[in-house]
Amino acid sequence: MARVVLAMSGGVDSSVAAHLLKRDGHDVIGVFMRHGEESPVAECKLDAPGGGSALQILNQRADHKQGCCSASDAADARRVADRMDIPFYALNLQQEFGQIMEYFADEYIRGRTPNPCVMCNNWIKFGKLFDYANSVGAEFVATGHYAKLVPASDSDGVPHMVRGVDPGKDQTYVLFGIQREYLKRMLLPVGDFQKDEIRAMAGETGLRVADKKDSQEICFVTSGKHDQFVKQRRPGAQTAGDFVLTDGSVVGQHDGIERFTIGQRKGLGIALGEPHYVVKIDPIENRVVLGKIAELGCAELTANQCNWLVEPKSDEFRCEAMIRYNSAALPATVKMLPEGRIAVTFDAPRNGVAPGQAVVCYDGDTVLGGGWIE
Repeated sequence: MARVVLAMSGGVDSSVAAHLLKRDGHDVIGVFMRHGEESPVAECKLDAPGGGSALQILNQRADHKQGCCSASDAADARRVADRMDIPFYALNLQQEFGQIMEYFADEYIRGRTPNPCVMCNNWIKFGKLFDYANSVGAEFVATGHYAKLVPASDSDGVPHMVRGVDPGKDQTYVLFGIQREYLKRMLLPVGDFQKDEIRAMAGETGLRVADKKDSQEICFVTSGKHDQFVKQRRPGAQTAGDFVLTDGSVVGQHDGIERFTIGQRKGLGIALGEPHYVVKIDPIENRVVLGKIAELGCAELTANQCNWLVEPKSDEFRCEAMIRYNSAALPATVKMLPEGRIAVTFDAPRNGVAPGQAVVCYDGDTVLGGGWIE
């Protein structure tokens, strides 16, 4: 029986993960990761020895829309842990989440589109959580992500990460940046199931989160409006500017580049008689460049800070590459560049290639690795 630290968000996936780990005989420790942002939902009293924090929820309100890390989510996670008879702690990771918030705001100010979920996995869920696991003598860290680990034939015995069974819920894209050596110490219990099977299992187990909606919001953007969050974090930033067409002609004004991402069509706040999309963001001049759908396609990109879960066997190789979560992975050629960079050439142009997002490479269902679009 192995000791496992399980990241519990209060959602159905991590809750069923607790059930599956217990069923398999593991010694499970549930951990809720608290970002430290003030919440109108509840106040939390956190106090426990050894780096963890026992969680008590006070002044709970159920009428507030929530992400994945609110106080009410913590209460749900605690109730599941109590039902499973597993110890439960809340870790105050305000400093670590603060780094993600700074990254989030900085990227939008730079005219890029951040991906805080990938960074959370890299820095916290499969970063700081391993530090905590080491402190309590745990061999594994587990989460409720929809992904799988399979034995590999490599001499070092590091498993490969592959897509989860449910193609509509696969989350391997947001896991590409995990340190390769951690794969040996990871458990992903729900990756072998369809989402409806997970919900049914939660109901059969008597978990009240069986019908809980999946989180849709960024956990620290409690208003659900990321541009407001950026303004609050960077109140002195001057980001208003012009809308321009690809020929350079000015067609209107906007109140901040942080409102936009490449490929965006809705919510532009400007009418041009026919659909236009954001094709470029210029943070120097604060210009948002609009174009027609034909002007949006991009067949080539470069990426940096690459991380490989399967070491490339050559300097140039074929794969399927994904440029955003829930987008399709399509055929491409990858060429290795100096200083941990890659050049990716798609067989056909892709719409919505956004600097700041990740490009993730696959060989069938196996995650090879990826990098950050420049």
